[in-house]
Amino acid sequence: MPEPTHELVSVYVAQGHLEAEVVRGRLESEGVPAMLSYESLGLVYGLTLDGLGQVHVRVPGAFAARARAILATPPDPGDADTETEPPST
Repeated sequence: MPEPTHELVSVYVAQGHLEAEVVRGRLESEGVPAMLSYESLGLVYGLTLDGLGQVHVRVPGAFAARARAILATPPDPGDADTETEPPST
């Protein structure tokens, strides 16, 4: 079995920075380190033309299979932070 590499692997391509941040947050909440890779011009101008708005979510190669498995399952709505009413005083 080959040794895991430390190179970064793209596990998701988002069509905007906000979507990519959500995906990165989901992976990190599961213990998978992740970073975003994108063309700065797309972010500055808000362009989504010819790949400028694409954001690659990348993880270390050793985490790639786990990250893909996490992203293949729909998020559990019960995991989301829900607002609760403040206690009455």
